[in-house]
Amino acid sequence: MHQLTIAGKAYRSRLLVGTGKYKDFAETRAAIDASGAEIVTVAVRRVNIGQDASQPNLLDAVPPSRFTILPNTAGCYNADDAVRTLRLARELLDGHPLCKLEVLGDPTSLFPNMPETLKAAETLVKDGFEVMVYCSDDPIQAKMLEEIGCVAVMPLASLIGSGMGILNPWNLRLIIDNAKVPIIVDAGVGTASDATIAMELGCDGVLMNTAIAHAKDPVLMASAMKKGIEAGREAFLAGRMPRKLYSADPSSPTSGLIGS
Repeated sequence: MHQLTIAGKAYRSRLLVGTGKYKDFAETRAAIDASGAEIVTVAVRRVNIGQDASQPNLLDAVPPSRFTILPNTAGCYNADDAVRTLRLARELLDGHPLCKLEVLGDPTSLFPNMPETLKAAETLVKDGFEVMVYCSDDPIQAKMLEEIGCVAVMPLASLIGSGMGILNPWNLRLIIDNAKVPIIVDAGVGTASDATIAMELGCDGVLMNTAIAHAKDPVLMASAMKKGIEAGREAFLAGRMPRKLYSADPSSPTSGLIGS
């Protein structure tokens, strides 16, 4: 199967994972290993990746030599804060340009603020960042982000941390069918079947955190998500049979049966 290519780099895994909400860095690393993920996203405002030399550094447990680190702007509510956060991350990661932009609208729903997201994306792309962007499942605004120059567009399946799964598959299909960059579902996945459905729809990948970290057994759930992504991708490539309501189509031919 073709690999996932983002900003010119190919990845075997189509599962991207976060690093928050685990009990400790050891569990974080165990879950990431079980997931098979190669791209790992880090909330720069919440996790130490070198900002505080006196505290444990996540990069000791999840080293950039082994994983592609994707700094994100979780906790930012306007474009200026998001741009400032990613410029800091680029310094801490030795000029690493790949980033995940998210500008939130409010602290309750964590729904994206799309006007500020578009504004921040434009600034970051002009500043040389390779922007993967969290957005609403609006096909028009998703296309606008692609045209600005984002390297991947990441519409939500449902609200961050909700575990509600894909609430609007039709909008996702509109986004996928009109895109020339990878479309990665970001937010709302609750279990492996949600990830499978996203891949069956034709998404290029799925990014998740809470669904793994808040499972009763995060490491086992990470393994389940890996398999769900792979199954969904294979089913998409295979092409499912058409749905035929009330259309009998026996698996075996009836001609030649005894007595016929």
